[in-house]
Amino acid sequence: MKITEALIAEHQVFHSLFDYIERAAPKLKTLAELKSVAGVMETMLKSHSATEDELLIAPLEHCIEQMGQAETFHEEHDAIDRSLSQIQRAKRAVEARKLLLGAVLASRSHFNKEERILFPLADKVLSNVTLQNLGKAWERRRELASA
Repeated sequence: MKITEALIAEHQVFHSLFDYIERAAPKLKTLAELKSVAGVMETMLKSHSATEDELLIAPLEHCIEQMGQAETFHEEHDAIDRSLSQIQRAKRAVEARKLLLGAVLASRSHFNKEERILFPLADKVLSNVTLQNLGKAWERRRELASA
């Protein structure tokens, strides 16, 4: 499996999570419920972002810089992480809900950009062997995470 295929599959899982959060967030009554949902999203995104940064963005960094997108990709990851961290410090459910839904929206936008720009760039610039090797590295990371 190529790294781009693996990451697109992860994106599909996230889109299902985002759909759930968008449906559930308006119904969640307590701050604790919102923080719990945000914690799940944050944990999943941190793992995904780290994998993406190390296995895909790093080998493409020079191309992304030439396109003027390097800072944007990193800033978007950081902004999403900050929003999710702010939820854990929120004092009111209204504030946490707004931050959570904002993080979902920002994540969807970021994923869309990756799917439109980053993944096709990887498929174009990196050899099939490199993409396959990075896919194997992704598999090893997932095996270690589940052990």
